[in-house]
Amino acid sequence: MRGGADGGGADTSYVAIVGDALILTAIAAATVLATGVGALPVIALGASRARAAQGVLSGFAAGVMAVAATVGLLKPAAEQGGAVTVVAAAAAGAIALAISRVALRGHARHTGSTEAGARSLLIIGVLFVHSLPEGFAIGSAFASSQAGLGVFVIAAIAIQNVPEGTATAAAMQPAGYGPWKQFWGAVLTSVPQVPGALVAWVAVEQIQGLLPVSFALAGGAMLALVVVDLLPDAWKHASHVRVVAGTVGGAALMLVLGALLEV
Repeated sequence: MRGGADGGGADTSYVAIVGDALILTAIAAATVLATGVGALPVIALGASRARAAQGVLSGFAAGVMAVAATVGLLKPAAEQGGAVTVVAAAAAGAIALAISRVALRGHARHTGSTEAGARSLLIIGVLFVHSLPEGFAIGSAFASSQAGLGVFVIAAIAIQNVPEGTATAAAMQPAGYGPWKQFWGAVLTSVPQVPGALVAWVAVEQIQGLLPVSFALAGGAMLALVVVDLLPDAWKHASHVRVVAGTVGGAALMLVLGALLEV
């Protein structure tokens, strides 16, 4: 049986673990709510004005995602796991996202949804699916000894969640969803980040060998989302100049943040 000192030490350790879990939950919840914040401009401006701004916002999100995926996820993954691991895991993340898109598109047609309804379902589903590996990235970054990398990854995911929320709400509004459904629909897309973050953090001692895979999976999914959804959607709703400006702005923001954090 443990003595009093040992019991006290165990109690202290338990309190510290619970405290860290609560902090991580709060951080992940904040990134989730950032997606809801992105829905507010759509609710305030209405469908037409929101669509007018969607091209720039989608471009901005694409720039943020691209830099976060390469600098914050794929680069550290390559440094810790090697090129083969990164390529394989990133490809798996991109393929998983592509499969989910096909399945969701088929489900939307099967349920007889309108074109607007099918698109809103597809966007919500795709963002929901790719939020889980982002949650893994948050939890792994939180547990990482590289403080700058952790802040960079968490900040990047929170920042990119805002335009994602805008994209979700902008797709839901033409489908007839009201303001509150737009807000909570946007939040729903990022909910998996909370359990994903906690699972990755709890398994940190066992995940050392899997950490590069987790980062690369998230990076591959994010880059795939940029290529197959965000940029094509941006081209449809804004001039190429505005899309490029938004993309450059998002990328520049993350590059500056990365420089400040020495990532």
